[in-house]
Amino acid sequence: MATADTDLFDEFLSQRGHETERPSWERDYNKKRCPECGGLHDLDAATCTVCGWMP
Repeated sequence: MATADTDLFDEFLSQRGHETERPSWERDYNKKRCPECGGLHDLDAATCTVCGWMP
């Protein structure tokens, strides 16, 4: 039921121009870039060592 509620809420937001995609790592050549602070990490990183963000 929680998934259906989340899908309905995401649909409501997207119809009104909001982004509903889950944030994830950005790529910068052969590194991962944190979407929160821009810190660069190796490809095997699971959390940002600069700000603590994790997907």
